[in-house]
Amino acid sequence: MQRALVIKITCGVEAPERLNQALTVAATAAAAGVDLSVWLTGEATWMAVPGRAQEFTMPHAAAAADLIEAIRAAGRITVCSQCALRRELTEADLLDGIGIRGAAAYVEEITAVGVQALVY
Repeated sequence: MQRALVIKITCGVEAPERLNQALTVAATAAAAGVDLSVWLTGEATWMAVPGRAQEFTMPHAAAAADLIEAIRAAGRITVCSQCALRRELTEADLLDGIGIRGAAAYVEEITAVGVQALVY
């Protein structure tokens, strides 16, 4: 059975260390070949908008834009539908390949056999 990991990121630039930790763990999992799904919720939603990850930098940490690209290259990124709606975002506003899905899809992913879910 392939290893599967779902990471839900609930914070944005208001919690920079937690955001960077979540992105770093996700990118590391992607590089390790883990079947990875990342859900961006709350203020983390902005990381899916072109140019926004480039605005976030943190000393002694990989660039958020690089981490997002590593995740996109080897995993899936989804934005919470309610979070997108509250920010007036559609899939056309997001980086290519990032989708918008709701709670039912999230629950389906985290309850699948062999999945480990983490929330940051």
